[in-house]
Amino acid sequence: MIRTQELLRRHLPVAPARIIDIGAGPGAHARWLTKDGYDVDLIDPVPRHVEEATAAGFRSALGDARALTADDDSYDVALVLGPLYHLIEHGDRIRALREAARVVRPGGIVAAAAIGRYASLFEHVATTMLTVDRVRDAVADILVSGIHEPGRKGFTSAYFHTGESLAAEMSEAGLDAPHVYGIEGPVWAALKATEQHTGERLAESKMFDAALTAARLAEPHPDLLAASSHMLGAATVSP
Repeated sequence: MIRTQELLRRHLPVAPARIIDIGAGPGAHARWLTKDGYDVDLIDPVPRHVEEATAAGFRSALGDARALTADDDSYDVALVLGPLYHLIEHGDRIRALREAARVVRPGGIVAAAAIGRYASLFEHVATTMLTVDRVRDAVADILVSGIHEPGRKGFTSAYFHTGESLAAEMSEAGLDAPHVYGIEGPVWAALKATEQHTGERLAESKMFDAALTAARLAEPHPDLLAASSHMLGAATVSP
């Protein structure tokens, strides 16, 4: 959350700009965006999420990232921080990104998050589950295809991006000059493994601060992008 906030704040226009948060869930990002002074509309396909967000005081509505009901050029920013990894088909991801671009004014920003292709590899080393046959086989398939197939245990069906594929899909959707950031950086799995095996929560610890510093230091080094669990792509809507 800390990294997502600091990366988005680099690109967000001055408040009170209008933001559409697509796949917003119950409002995790809307909370801090509203506190920062932004005018935020939430869209989510899950009725329970919409109910929870509405109860928390947000403007939230049911919707599909691939077919938004908002008017063209009606927002300054579109956040697509959840939908892409739920959309296994390439065409669906492109439609979602094009819809995000459609509802943002020319010159506005689309920011999209993705799960990294190698996240499950590092995750299951930290949990030691990589030695379990079914987990190892699922991870091996993800490394080749990027897909966690429907019906497999342990996680929802999902698509895992590389940094290059996230940037390419944003470009294919008509967005200008996408830049991809690693959110957690290259040593997040060491933090997870330590928490997993000690039972200690490391937030606000020296190790957490070191991992956060590593994520920031890794930004200028594209080779380290692949080691991040999640990625954030930010791009401008064409004039």
